[in-house]
Amino acid sequence: MTISPFLIALGSEGPPADRAKDMDLYGWLIGSWEMDSVHYLDDGTIQKWDGECHFGWVLGGRAIQDVWIRPKRPAPSTMYGTTLRIFDPGIDGWHIIWNDPLNQDHSRQIGRAEGSDIVQLGSDSCGLKTRWRFTEITADSFHWIGEERSSESDAWQITYEHFARRTKP
Repeated sequence: MTISPFLIALGSEGPPADRAKDMDLYGWLIGSWEMDSVHYLDDGTIQKWDGECHFGWVLGGRAIQDVWIRPKRPAPSTMYGTTLRIFDPGIDGWHIIWNDPLNQDHSRQIGRAEGSDIVQLGSDSCGLKTRWRFTEITADSFHWIGEERSSESDAWQITYEHFARRTKP
């Protein structure tokens, strides 16, 4: 397979020296992962799939982009989206932009470390408040929890969980 000039321009080997320390919060994700996914529906039904996600340095190493696919290829996808994560020294946080064109779903968030976790807060394409968390982080695994609520006074409801294991650095 020939890699297009676009993909060559998009990808990067790593962060530039002046940004390396700032990129640590998400830099450990670089590589490929397999995952078990759980979706909690409003009616109490639970759906389960396997999946995969891949993280890489992009835009001259000044951002991290990923692709989340559920279920694993070659099965027909129920989710096929990408996140762009860009560190902003002005807010000492990360701008998170998620888009899944398969489901016409998108979200904008701000990500920061909270203890040993990473917490992203924002809103989604339905106007719901979102909280996405990376927890139980190790070099080779993480637990991702997606939560939403209609207003600040509502309790967070878990909608998705991903249990990921590294397959390639």
